[in-house]
Amino acid sequence: MIVENVLPSDYAEMLMVWENSVRATHDFITEDDIAFFKPIIIEQAFPAVTLHCVKDKNKHILGFIGLYETKVEMLFLLEKARGKGIGKMLLQYAIDKYAVTHVDVNEQNPNAVGFYQHMGFNITSRSPLDDMGKPFPILHLSR
Repeated sequence: MIVENVLPSDYAEMLMVWENSVRATHDFITEDDIAFFKPIIIEQAFPAVTLHCVKDKNKHILGFIGLYETKVEMLFLLEKARGKGIGKMLLQYAIDKYAVTHVDVNEQNPNAVGFYQHMGFNITSRSPLDDMGKPFPILHLSR
């Protein structure tokens, strides 16, 4: 598997990966929250970041990372792709190629927090609300 660039034609499949990942890892998010975030993700978030993905042998996206300058803005994997080194591959690529030093993580997603800490990130601060003003506490990490 290799890290590839993402094209706008990949956005619909990436949105499916995002939803699958959120359902698997964000048990604090409701159906209404998912419906609220989906158009924002595909219309605003994807175009605003540099995107890379990993695909399987059939060219289906297994996971993707979105970067803005030296910050990870998003990292999502299909549930079936978790635990196979894909997240680590994407994050290491971002560290090596883009000198990534920051990431924000939902506090209520302990597996993600642990993953980033394992990859050398440390919690530097906490916000009680997410960027949309929703009551999902955010941990700010840096390396």
